Amino acid sequence: MKVGLHVSIAGTIDLAVDRAKESNCDTFQVFTRNPRGWRYSALDPQEVGNFKEKLKTSGIGPPISHMPYLPNLACPEDELYEKSVATLAEEVDRCVQLGIPYIVTHLGSHLGRGREVGLQRLTSALDVATKRARGDLQILLENMAGQANSMGSKFQDLKEIMSGVKRAERIGVCFDTCHAYAAGYDLQSKRGVDQTLSKFNDIIGFDSLKVVHLNDSKGGIGSGLDRHEHIGMGYIGERGFKAFLHHDTTRGLPWVLETPEDERRDAQGNLRMVRKLGK
Repeated sequence: MKVGLHVSIAGTIDLAVDRAKESNCDTFQVFTRNPRGWRYSALDPQEVGNFKEKLKTSGIGPPISHMPYLPNLACPEDELYEKSVATLAEEVDRCVQLGIPYIVTHLGSHLGRGREVGLQRLTSALDVATKRARGDLQILLENMAGQANSMGSKFQDLKEIMSGVKRAERIGVCFDTCHAYAAGYDLQSKRGVDQTLSKFNDIIGFDSLKVVHLNDSKGGIGSGLDRHEHIGMGYIGERGFKAFLHHDTTRGLPWVLETPEDERRDAQGNLRMVRKLGK
């Protein structure tokens, strides 16, 4: 099993590796910059060197980057769209410098202008960004929970986006369990997990599945509610996660927890629960 957390880069970015190690992670996810603003600082070469060296000696990996929250790659409004595309392209440059192989991105909203508009915007943005990719870097499309006007909640939608990108080899998928369940895919039982992952393979193919976000769901199946819950405490439940974690196609993948922290359980508690269910 390769299971880890989203860790902070506060201070210097190389400290993220230290935090992942202290948290007993096998893999980890970061924001390489402020996730709630447009402004950012260039990476310090010394910090980049320290990040790479610590990563090498720690044995933890792969490191995964998550795009900031503000960009909307499906946006029909030119000003926001251009800023969003620039942010994704800059994130590619930062991850190339850091040696991070995966960038997870949300797919955004067409704001009521229709799927075709959103699809055209998305594929154009991904074409711009993938031109700058080097080495093994891939941009991973995260399946969405089915919110109104959102893109990429159904497997067929993800496939359509991927098929429209010129450098398709630079595109993969990050599968979020909460989002899939909220979008109507059953993950509550072994049968449901088998059917859902079989459908994923039929439409997209397991070769494209690179990272999993492990999150239980506060909303019911098909609710369209993007609300993460502690592992086993939501609608997917322990039985669903046990089946998912033992499925042949998920065993070797990096699993990243994005669960809440509260009086019921902290991040370490969720790590322990995943390892217990995954035994």
